[in-house]
Amino acid sequence: MSLGTVLQALELLDSAVVTGQAVGDAIRAAGVPDVEVERFTGARGSTDFVRVTVPGARGRRAGGEAPTLGIVGRLGGIGARPAKVGLVSDGDGAVTAIACALKLGRMAAQGDRLPGDVILATHICPDAPTIAHPVVTMMNSPVDMATLNRHEVRPEMEAILSVDTTRGNRVVNQRGIAISPTVKEGWILRVAEDLLTIVQNVTGRMPVEEFRRDKPEEYEALVAKGELEKYLEEPYQPVVIRAVRLFGWAALITGFAIVVWIIYAMLFAYR
Repeated sequence: MSLGTVLQALELLDSAVVTGQAVGDAIRAAGVPDVEVERFTGARGSTDFVRVTVPGARGRRAGGEAPTLGIVGRLGGIGARPAKVGLVSDGDGAVTAIACALKLGRMAAQGDRLPGDVILATHICPDAPTIAHPVVTMMNSPVDMATLNRHEVRPEMEAILSVDTTRGNRVVNQRGIAISPTVKEGWILRVAEDLLTIVQNVTGRMPVEEFRRDKPEEYEALVAKGELEKYLEEPYQPVVIRAVRLFGWAALITGFAIVVWIIYAMLFAYR
């Protein structure tokens, strides 16, 4: 089970002296030899970037066609010493990335490989700087965002799962998983079935469309009793829908106008 690797990652990172090299050694011991550790020192401190590549059964590295997934554990630091003692909540991104690397290594050692390659990246800083905040002490980062992106995001990643956390946001602060519809080029697309399946497997809750299709009698009973609403998640706010549609139409009109201008220039401006 994955819980074991999560606990191992928590124990590994909950240390004032943990380094990227120690994390890399633990991942190699789990069966993943391709681990890169790079020390970086910025204006606000130092951190160790850790990047792990787990080959897939039909991944790009083996000449296969399966796409490459990137998992980025995004954080300011796993600790805020001396201001805070112990592993802080901001470290959830690193915990997730390291736990996934450990789990994938154990799976590969037992003969189970994902179809595509998986590249995991995060950084290890047990003494990151902090920012004063009226609600909670906010985490800062020893390096800037451009440096994080340069070390953690790779061109080989064809899709990226970025794991982040914040506990100081009192406007939107809830536990659980939220899946929003895919928004591409101004168009709101339906949620991918694979994502809904993951949410259902993790939470035990079924999407309403699937519930209506698979259990029509129970669905109709809840509708008749007027109890369906209390089981539904909050939809997008109308103002968000209007803003997205406005942006979509503006982008579409702008793109169409650019095409017209290009055609006009080709026909008349270059004579």
